[in-house]
Amino acid sequence: MADRRLGVGFIGTGFIGQFHIRSFVGVRDADIMGIFDTDRKTAERAAMMVHKLGVGEPVIHDSITDLVADPAVDAVWINTPNFTRLEVMQEIVDAVTSGKGELVGVCCEKPLGRNVSEARRMLELAGEAGLLDGYLEDQLFSPSVQRGKTIIWDRGAALTGRPFLARSAEEHSGPHMPWFWEGELQGGGVLNDMMCHSVEVARFLLTPPDAPRDILTPMKVTAHTSCLKWQEERYVEHLRKMSDGKLDYANRPAEDYARGVIEYRDDEGRELIVEVTTSWCYVGAGLRLSMELLGPEYSMAINSLDAGPKVFFSRNVTGPVGEDLVEKQNAETGLMPIVSDEESEYGYTGENRHMVQSFLAGRRPSENFSDGLNVTELLMTAYMSAEQGTTITFPPPDLDTFIPAVARGEWNPKEQS
Repeated sequence: MADRRLGVGFIGTGFIGQFHIRSFVGVRDADIMGIFDTDRKTAERAAMMVHKLGVGEPVIHDSITDLVADPAVDAVWINTPNFTRLEVMQEIVDAVTSGKGELVGVCCEKPLGRNVSEARRMLELAGEAGLLDGYLEDQLFSPSVQRGKTIIWDRGAALTGRPFLARSAEEHSGPHMPWFWEGELQGGGVLNDMMCHSVEVARFLLTPPDAPRDILTPMKVTAHTSCLKWQEERYVEHLRKMSDGKLDYANRPAEDYARGVIEYRDDEGRELIVEVTTSWCYVGAGLRLSMELLGPEYSMAINSLDAGPKVFFSRNVTGPVGEDLVEKQNAETGLMPIVSDEESEYGYTGENRHMVQSFLAGRRPSENFSDGLNVTELLMTAYMSAEQGTTITFPPPDLDTFIPAVARGEWNPKEQS
């Protein structure tokens, strides 16, 4: 396929799907040619966005099978909610293996599965259909992460020794859609929703350029979870109203704060440490991503809210609530940072360019379903650690069958205290 453009089909075109659509402005060798969404109006809005940006001529399909059967579609991106991913993947594979359509590859948004069993099955299904697979972990492809890692390893590590400590955090004031807050649908709380990013980008920074993932071996995981904010009475009521009564954080909360430490050994037996923190409790300008990488004689720091210009609006500047300055924006007045190109800054453009180029070359992407499975294994071990209040040796027994208490609707820190 090296001499042609890649036709891409999107399954799911809500919030995250629209980020991907906008990022395709920076992807020169692919077009969005098909869309399927269970909400026809959402699909139509997405198709209008694709047309407006000039990144494809998509047909809106009535089913996933019809999308896969479209000869203009060579690969599909799964952008649907966590609780639908395995069902979506099964339909894709059924369409391919039955001969109804042909695909070169499939990409899936994070997390690959709500638990290890689901993530492993996603990987197996890709293999059964002979599909190349890409795990959509955008933060690895952020220009700041990519360039920062290159400079640290080329200069600092080459002269004084490899980095040994990586820190990563993602924080904002809470998800957009009610299902994200529901442990049984999402697979957990903030740990499952956002620590997947932090765990993987920190591991990536500690891995030498062009080295395989297994050069680092996870040894131990220590984690803690809590519900610091959203079980307070006024926030319980806010979530109840936001979800038309479906969310009951007084009795069925999910964690809104999580931290973890992963101890690795590299191929020479050296100890390396990953520290990660995530929360739905951060009230600042908006979404904040921060990473640090430390070595013997150097350090690197990244903060997404320090990435561009800042503006100030006095209290006399009033207007509608929006997210025109930064994702998860919390205010419209005061001193505000502007993330000028969120699709690029967060890594969506880079990851989609990599996935497209890999598929065109007939090559498995460097970030793939195997990586997504390993991330899920680490997250489930973190849940084990938090529930048991102890450090867990990796991999623990029964990891494939473990379902966190929060994903079973059986976790409530108020009852435990």
